[in-house]
Amino acid sequence: MLTRENAGNYSADMQVELDTLESKLAQMLERYQTMREETLKLRQQVVILESNNKQLADRLEEARTRMEHLLNKIPD
Repeated sequence: MLTRENAGNYSADMQVELDTLESKLAQMLERYQTMREETLKLRQQVVILESNNKQLADRLEEARTRMEHLLNKIPD
């Protein structure tokens, strides 16, 4: 089994390669976690923006209805 405990069994080149892979894996996991957190924040923003959009659409519909009602009151 390849572990640090029996690192004496590795060649120097193999140890460098394993260290490089370990470093790259750590970076990849860190980036993954960062992206996951960012995705969660973006999803939360989408929910908020969709809610705001719905409220604005409702207000716009209400204004349109009121304008139609006022226009219908104007004599021809």
